[in-house]
Amino acid sequence: MRRYTVEKGRRYRARITLGFVQRFATNDMVADKFRDVGFTDVAVTGSGGTRHAEGLWPHRDATAEIPDEVGHIEQIEV
Repeated sequence: MRRYTVEKGRRYRARITLGFVQRFATNDMVADKFRDVGFTDVAVTGSGGTRHAEGLWPHRDATAEIPDEVGHIEQIEV
């Protein structure tokens, strides 16, 4: 698995590629997964196998492994 570092007070955008069964998840369900790991102000758009999520990281800087479903990640302006 790849690792990624998030920084306190920064906003991030990620492309999510879901598998055959996962693609039936609602955007709210995908957003909940991001909230579960600590992001706030989360919004998910898209449908089917490709979604885009944005969220704010309000905690201390952290590095963690990211799931294979999470593709391109970028820091965006608040």
